[in-house]
Order: sequence, then C-alpha cells, then structure tokens
Amino acid sequence: MIETLGYFVTSWIDPYLLMLTAIGTLAGIYVGAIPGLSVTMATSILISFTFKWDVNAALALIAGVFVGGVYGGARSAILLNIPGAPSAIATAIDGYPLAKMGKAGEAIGLSTVMSVIGGLIGVLALALAAPLISEIALKFTSRDYMLLGIIGIFLVGTLSGESFAKGAFAGALGVMIGMIGLDPMTAETRFTYGSINLMGGVPYIVAMIGLFGVAEALVQLEQVDKTPVKQAVSKIVPGWQDVRRYIKIGLRASGIGTLIGALPGTGGDIAALLAYDDAKRSTTDPETPFGKGAKEGLIAPETANNAAVGGAFIPMLTLGIPGDAVTAIIIGALFIHGLKPGPLLLSETPHLFWFLVGNLTLANLFLLVFGLTGIRIFTKIVECPRGILIPLIVIFSAVGAYAIQNNPVHIYWTLGFGVVGYVLKKYGFQVAPIILGVILGPMIDSNYRRAMIGAREDIGQFALDFLTHPISLILSTALMIMLLSQTPARRWLRRKRHEAAE
Repeated sequence: MIETLGYFVTSWIDPYLLMLTAIGTLAGIYVGAIPGLSVTMATSILISFTFKWDVNAALALIAGVFVGGVYGGARSAILLNIPGAPSAIATAIDGYPLAKMGKAGEAIGLSTVMSVIGGLIGVLALALAAPLISEIALKFTSRDYMLLGIIGIFLVGTLSGESFAKGAFAGALGVMIGMIGLDPMTAETRFTYGSINLMGGVPYIVAMIGLFGVAEALVQLEQVDKTPVKQAVSKIVPGWQDVRRYIKIGLRASGIGTLIGALPGTGGDIAALLAYDDAKRSTTDPETPFGKGAKEGLIAPETANNAAVGGAFIPMLTLGIPGDAVTAIIIGALFIHGLKPGPLLLSETPHLFWFLVGNLTLANLFLLVFGLTGIRIFTKIVECPRGILIPLIVIFSAVGAYAIQNNPVHIYWTLGFGVVGYVLKKYGFQVAPIILGVILGPMIDSNYRRAMIGAREDIGQFALDFLTHPISLILSTALMIMLLSQTPARRWLRRKRHEAAE
C-alpha cells in the first residue's frame, strides 16, 4: 500500500514532473481552445520531442496536454460557438446561448468545476475498476460499435429543436460527407468525382470550423450594428449551492463518459453527446429550455468528455487497445520507451500504472486552477464589436483549416461549409448533427463491413446476431425505443399525459 502511494505521488513531490504537468495542462487548455489545433496533433508533436526523455517526464507532459486540451475546446464553444474539439460540439448548444445572455463567465466557471469533477471520477474509475470495465469493453464487437454509431446519429433529434426529421437529415448529410474518399476495405474512390483533393476525404475539423465558425460569422453579419452583450464576470467560481444542485447530472454524465471512454475507438465526442441526451431526457424542469442556455445542457457534455479521458486509459493500459486517438499515440510513446501496454503491464510495471493515475489526478487539479484564470480576458472576445470580431473569426477559421495539413484547398472547403451552414441555419437546421455524422459515418461503415464479414456475408445470420448476443440486443432495443419515441403517436400521448397532469 505504501509502495503504491509512493508511485501515485511521484509527480506530486518531484518539482520537475510537477512543472511539466502544469505546463502541459496550461498549454492543452489553449491548444484545445483554438479551432484547427487538436489534442491529437499536439500529442503527436510531443512524441517527437520527448522520445529521448525519461518515460515519467514524457508521460507527465502528455497527460497534462490531454486533460487540458479536452477541456479547452469548451472555451471557444461557449464564447464564439466554434468548438475547439469534437467533444465540445454538444457544449456549444447551450454554452453559446449563455454567452449571448451575458453569462459567459458563469458558464466557463461552472463548466470548469464540473469538468474537473468528471475528470477525477474518470481517474477514480481507472484506479478502481480498470479490470472490470476493460472486460466489458472487450465484449463489444464490430456489430455493437456499428449500433453505437447509429444511436449517436439518431440522437441528433435531441440536438435539433422540435424537428427530428431535420436532425436526421442533417445527420445523414454528415454521414455522406464522411464517406468521401477512399473505401477503407477496397481503396476504391467514393464521391470524389475525379478530384485528387477529395481522395483523402474531408477532415472533420475543416467541416467543423466552416459549419460553426464561418457560418456563425455570416449569421452575425445581419446583426453587425447590434451592441455586444456585456458579460458578467463578477461571478466566475460557482457557489456550493450551484455545484450541489447539478451534482446529480454530473455524476450520471461521469458514469456515461467513463463507460463510453473505455470503449475502444469511441472517445469524448460520443460520450458528450450521450450525456447531453441523458440530461435532456432526465431534466424535467430546467430554468432555461435546452438549446436556449440550459446549464444542465452545458454541464452534462463537459463532465462526460473529461470523464472519458480516464476511461480511455482503461483499455489502453489493461488490453493494449487505445480508447481514442490520443491514447493510440500514447501507446506508441510507451513502445518507444520499451514498455508494452496490455494485460501484463499492471503486474510487471505497476509503478507506471499508478504513476499515470497520480499524474492524471494532478493534471485535473491544475485544470481547476488554470481553468478559473484568464476568464475575464477570454470574455472580452464576446464583447468585441462585431465589425472587428467577424473578420477575426473568418481569419482564424481560415488559418485553423490551413494548419491541419498545410493545404490551401481546405480554406476553400471551410468557406464553402460556412455558406452551407448559413443556409441551413436560415431554414431552421442545426449544424451539429452534420459534424457528428462526418465523425461517426466512417465508424458505422467500417464496423458494418466487418460485421458482415463475420457473418460470412449472410444477411440472415447478420440479423440473427442482433438477437442472440446480449450487448447487441440491448443496443438494438435502445435504438428501437429511440425511434418509437419520435413518432407522432408518442408525442401525442406525451402531450395528453402532460395535459392530464395539469
């Protein structure tokens, strides 16, 4: 026990490791807040700088960037309606309306505290339940990942106001965009129309920057003379009453985030989406409607995507399977340092496991400190006159799109997506489902193909597998319930029940 505690506090008592964790967390916050700069990109760059370092020093810096970067995407999502990362897409739905009401400081403060709570719960799950959760994750097949992706697409109905049809259309449009490029199984071109630039597909970050950033700038052009809303920054640190009020939603979202994060290849974006949907369904009387600035809609995705960080380490450390893109890079870093993630890691190198647990805990504490600082400066962005802010949004969007692969074509795509997003918004469509479709489409496609290969191309066997495997049956049932809940009959019954209650 004492030896384990010593491993846990290694980075707490070593000034050098303490400093690296702090620097990594602070840098991650600002990297995550800049659209076009992803945590995955930052981590991959760090590998090239740290491969000669001591393994503890390299992991301390990388873990800090990971924790800070996942949280950082919320800042630009709240202030500018431009998610800095896919995991912050759901955050923008209610975070940006709060900023438009002058509550950006309160929104960032509340999201910071709940993000830290979610992050700590995810780390606790990593420490206590790693073997159990990894066993559950190992039982998921390609068929189950396909169902999980489809559920994610249909959840867009909850992100699309009152019209499920508009949400489904936007999600399907995103899936189609995600199919552009080379077929993952046969390398045949799909929807490229002879264009070399389309053979590599459309990066989801390009679509995200265009649909959120440029489209929002075009919408704001119609209100260029409107006086900016003065942001209230007197209250940044949420009171104990606020934390206690939303702690139940935070705990539920943390559980969702940890479980989804532990599923290989999923990550914080799906966790945030599922947590948002759960909060919307379970909250009966929010102060503000969801999509209009509900604090519950801000807290749930932010808590979940940070809890998913700890969850993503579970399959990586116990099975050698990455939970998301960042942990895939961290696996590479461990191999570079002569370590082999997998079932024997905990028994052969327990010091590494408990060092990572302690380091992730420390990074979350630094996140609380750094996340609650600099908010007054950040909120000045929203108060900037629109005549200055709109050109800056377009410039930063173009720079972010170009920085992904140093490809000027991505700038044109970003502007094109901006125009498409503007037109869709004018007709009452939400753009968040499109991004989710772009991200989840390839996941659904590849796992469907693998599931069919596993069923030996027999459609009857493929259908039977959904009924004979417990996880597939549960997910299929959940999908059917979701679809039935959106039918006119279900909405009629809900309205009648509500009228009877009154």
